[in-house]
Amino acid sequence: MSTLLSVAIITFNEENNINRCIESVKMIADEIVVLDSYSNDQTKEICLAQGVSFFEHAFDGHIEQKNRVLSLTKHQHVLSLDADEALTELAQEEILAVKQHWSHDGYSFPRLNNYCGTWVKHSGWYPDRKLRLFDKTKGQWQGQNPHDKYVINTGDVVKLKGDLLHYSFYTEQQHLDQIDKFTQIGAEALFAKGKPYSPFKKFLSAFAIFFGNYIVKLGFLDGDVGWKIAKNSMKAKLLKYNRLKQLHNESNSSK
Repeated sequence: MSTLLSVAIITFNEENNINRCIESVKMIADEIVVLDSYSNDQTKEICLAQGVSFFEHAFDGHIEQKNRVLSLTKHQHVLSLDADEALTELAQEEILAVKQHWSHDGYSFPRLNNYCGTWVKHSGWYPDRKLRLFDKTKGQWQGQNPHDKYVINTGDVVKLKGDLLHYSFYTEQQHLDQIDKFTQIGAEALFAKGKPYSPFKKFLSAFAIFFGNYIVKLGFLDGDVGWKIAKNSMKAKLLKYNRLKQLHNESNSSK
């Protein structure tokens, strides 16, 4: 008997992506559940037109929202996707095969990222393997917002071959906008954990990520896109630590 599979997706203003995501999972899903954070574009209308189970909840963190949507799914086995992701044909075929003989606790996919129309094969962005197909009773979403990851508490994870397509950024400005948003979230998470500001760590981590992505992980082979990824990744590190410093300064001045 085929394993019943829920597909869980969280959204916020994803009208440019959500239809592609839903279409890519229809052939493998026994239910599709979308948890939206009160989008103000056409995301809700698109989802309802697709006939998915649609819920809304105020956004309180990527990890929190992804665990919440799991609680809304009917089935024990889940495929979790972001709205800007989609399955390749090979990934679809592999999932169908897994459903016929579910023998492990989790399955991961290599994720292929698209940056401004270019598929990125290096720069530390591939294979960017993600655990997205799992038994939801065996783990939960963890990590540090906004960088979530699904963690299996007990059991094994098998690597599948089919790519998970990630339409990350249509323009470089979208990347910069995400950096602005995520570095604030990241700095606040570090501050909440009591992490001190260190100028040495700031510059070391910024240099390390640029050198690692562009040289060690062959980002230069991705051409102009590889340069942009390395440059903006370095900028993100610097900005996160600058914001951590600001939070510490504001806290000290209020005492």
